[in-house]
Amino acid sequence: MHVVLLAGGLGTRLGEETVSKPKPMVEIGGKPILWHVMKLYGTRGFTDFVVALGYKGEVIKRYFLDYHAMSSDLSVNLKTGASDTHGGNSEDWQLRLVDTGSDTLTGGRLARLRTHLEKDGTFMLTYGDGVSDVDIPKLIALHKAHGKIATVTAVRPPARFGGLVFEGDRVSEFTEKPQVGEGWINGGFMVFEPAVFKCLGGDDCILEAHTLEQLAREGELMAYKHEGFWQCMDTVRDLKVLEGLWASTPPWKVW
Repeated sequence: MHVVLLAGGLGTRLGEETVSKPKPMVEIGGKPILWHVMKLYGTRGFTDFVVALGYKGEVIKRYFLDYHAMSSDLSVNLKTGASDTHGGNSEDWQLRLVDTGSDTLTGGRLARLRTHLEKDGTFMLTYGDGVSDVDIPKLIALHKAHGKIATVTAVRPPARFGGLVFEGDRVSEFTEKPQVGEGWINGGFMVFEPAVFKCLGGDDCILEAHTLEQLAREGELMAYKHEGFWQCMDTVRDLKVLEGLWASTPPWKVW
């Protein structure tokens, strides 16, 4: 089953981190967050990736072109330039890196991948900037069971501020909660049937605002409720949170 990764965004709220590289290439623990997302799938046996490139897509191409060599020992003949690799610990992944346009929106990016996906049946899709410990096999099982066109993973958004409990003007309790106790949002980690391509438009199509809303109106959108860990990387604060978690016990590290 193919896994689509949307990796073309600008990441403007990450400041200097995305001046020279796309957001999915911002590193957590020395590895791009895109690699972390791929490990979530690869560890569970889903190793066929289609990466939708956009802003500075050449950086992602270069990273994966060099990945095997950089993960291995090398022998180099300086006179001829010939080289060979030895050992190493590269992942057994298959990637298709597809340029989907620098200004294309999320639905448009998926539409541009139609020829790579439509004939092969059910596929998964997520963003290249969010990690989770979501149970991928259970997500797929739910999708297969209900028979609808699309399934999204619903998550509770991370709390950005500490919660206060008052007694008069006195703070009786302060809690820095990892997740908000109410409300659900789309956390990515989606599953689609090829029929979704009939609900996509051109490059200005927004997957969330156009396609998913249409599928919901038609009764073709279901949700897998994930109560566990989820964290996106939209801001510098998010980046620092993820770096701090990686330095201790990262909840999304299921490998």
